Amino acid sequence: MSESVDSPALPDYAPLPESALGPALNEDGYHVGRVERNLFWVTDSVYVAAFLATPEGVMLFDAPPTIGHNLQRAIDEIAEAEGTPNTVTHLVYSHHHADHAGAADLFPDATLIGHEETRRLLLRDDDPTRPAPEVTFADSLTLEIGGERADLAFHGPNHTPDNIFIHFPGHDALMLIDIVNPGWVPIFNTNLSEDMPGYIDAPAQALALPWTHLIAGHLGRLGTRADVELHQAYIADIVAASYAALGSVDPTQYFVKYGPNAWGWVNGYLTEVTTTATRPVVEKYTGVLAAADIEALTYSTTFMLMQSLRLDKGVGSQVHP
Repeated sequence: MSESVDSPALPDYAPLPESALGPALNEDGYHVGRVERNLFWVTDSVYVAAFLATPEGVMLFDAPPTIGHNLQRAIDEIAEAEGTPNTVTHLVYSHHHADHAGAADLFPDATLIGHEETRRLLLRDDDPTRPAPEVTFADSLTLEIGGERADLAFHGPNHTPDNIFIHFPGHDALMLIDIVNPGWVPIFNTNLSEDMPGYIDAPAQALALPWTHLIAGHLGRLGTRADVELHQAYIADIVAASYAALGSVDPTQYFVKYGPNAWGWVNGYLTEVTTTATRPVVEKYTGVLAAADIEALTYSTTFMLMQSLRLDKGVGSQVHP
C-alpha cells in the first residue's frame, strides 16, 4: 500500500477590495448588462465579451470559450427584452488568443472581422474553434451595421502583435482587452503580454479617446477611466522600482560564487533585482488592487518590465572597455 502524501497547506490571501467585484451571476452562470443604449456586455466573472443588438442582427465582440453557449443565451435574453434579432451576423476578434476567441465556431454564419495580423496568426495556429477572419484591416476600419458604429484601430503591438482598440463613439465606450484588469493586478507576466513598450503605452492611447465605460475582457465588471489611471500608477511604480533596483543591486557576490556557471550568476542577480523591485509595490497596492498580495503575480510582471528596461531601453547596459 502506497504511503499518503500530505498536501501543502493552501495560502490565505488578503480580502478582495469591494471595488474589484462585479454583479452576481444568474443560474446559468453569466451576467448580461447594458453598457449604453443597445451595447451590452456579458461575463462569467472571469471573462468579458460584448455585443451590439441592432435591427439587422447582432455584432459580437470576442467569443470567450468559458462563456461559450452562454453568449447566445445572453443574446437571446436581450433580444426578447428589446424586440431585436438574436442572430449573430458579425463577430469581431480583439486579438487571436484562444481564451478570448475560442467559441467563435459557435457562430458559423457570422462574418468574421479582425486585424490582418489576426488572420495570419489564426491561419498559422489552425484551430478549428477560431476560424480566420474574412474581413481584415491594417490600420483602421469603421463598421456601420444596423445604424450603429464601431471603430476598430490598430496602434501597434501591445498585449499581442494584433490586439486592437474597439471604440463605440455612440455608446461612450471602449473595448481594449488584456491591458487593464479593472480593480485587479495583471495576471502573470503583464497579462501574458508580448510587447512591453506597447503594453506600457496602451493605457495612455486609450485615455486619449473619449469614453466612460471600459470593456476590458476580464474579471466581472466594466472599467472606468479611474481604473486605467490606477493601472498606470501600478505599472509606473514597478518601472521606477526596477530602475532603482538595477542601479543598486551589486552582482559581484554572484560572479564570485558561481564563476563559470553563467546561468547561476544571472539567476542570482536577476532574482535579487526583481525581488527588490517587487516588494514595495506589493506593500503599496495590497488592499488597493485585488490580488496585489499574491507576490508571484507582481513578481512576474516586474520581471517582464525590468527585462524590457534592460533589453528595449538599454538600462544598465555597459560596453566592455
